Amino acid sequence: MDTQRLRVGVIGAGIGMFHAEAYAALPHVELAAIAGLDDDRVQALAAKHNVARTYREYTELLAQPDIDAVSVCVPNALHAPVTIAALQAGKHVLVEKPLARTAAEGQQMIDAAEQAGKVLMVAFNHRQRSDVQWLKQYVDSGALGKIYYAKAYWMRRQGIPGIGSWFVSKEHAGGGPLIDLGVHILDIAMFLLGEPQPLAVSANTYAEFGPRGLKGWGWKRATGASVAYEVEDLATAFVRLSGGATLLLEASWATHGSYGDDYGLVLYGSEGGAELDIRNYGHENTVRLFTDANGLPFNSTPRIPRGEAGHNEVVRRFVAAALHGEPQIPSAADGLRRALVIDACYQSAGEGREVRIGE
Repeated sequence: MDTQRLRVGVIGAGIGMFHAEAYAALPHVELAAIAGLDDDRVQALAAKHNVARTYREYTELLAQPDIDAVSVCVPNALHAPVTIAALQAGKHVLVEKPLARTAAEGQQMIDAAEQAGKVLMVAFNHRQRSDVQWLKQYVDSGALGKIYYAKAYWMRRQGIPGIGSWFVSKEHAGGGPLIDLGVHILDIAMFLLGEPQPLAVSANTYAEFGPRGLKGWGWKRATGASVAYEVEDLATAFVRLSGGATLLLEASWATHGSYGDDYGLVLYGSEGGAELDIRNYGHENTVRLFTDANGLPFNSTPRIPRGEAGHNEVVRRFVAAALHGEPQIPSAADGLRRALVIDACYQSAGEGREVRIGE
């Protein structure tokens, strides 16, 4: 591999368009190929970025010896097989979240990366927001003291992504909003809390709208195929963490409530508190801080510049790791830790009891 230039391919032209945009904006990167089954999307994306090579089958892209790295942007059920095939073909891999449908699949991916000696990272793009990064520095400064309780949520009033598509198939997606949206806010929470070890969860899931065909975004797969609704549209979980702290997690695609498409968290510390409140992906006044000053409650709202964020930063870090051996952040190990929690949540909901992580 040329250590001065990374030649990359993108597998999947849906969410893959964000990866392609990020690669195209970076020096020392050549966006060399795109693969996917949606011919129109693939050709449009290739034309936009002047990519000469396109393939329907990802195996054809992986067979190209001059491709150094790939982004895997396919349905969840394909994350493990496509990633493992890419690693065995000698490619570095950036895979969309979640790492995999299950922790077992995630471990197979990590094992393949270690055997191949290649980079494997997961695209937790919301962690890269400037408000999240600023709040991490604030927490690490000790300003909140000991954080003993946290609440994290991603709640939608209406937004089941594709009733009748792979998103609502347990086999293809692995779950509903918990594995789709909840994994993002779980990642942010654990990142801010300093990666405490999750010990046990008590969770429940509900499907009140999806089975009735309600509260969807209204689109189906281009093939017109339809599948039964097999996943939750709301999940809640109480997570016990090492050191005695606890985390309350909520994720929904559909509710009767005041939400739009909103996510955030609340941190309760011995010396102060903090709220991250992101409404409809906004960036204004998203962080609020709480403490006491001269014996009275004191609130503040820092003005945090928006800055560079999202997939651009994830891709930049991936390229730096592949070319120069810089730290892999977010790492596949982060993705595996999140998968262990998600696994335990679904097990707890299914069995109606608290489940120890890794049980």
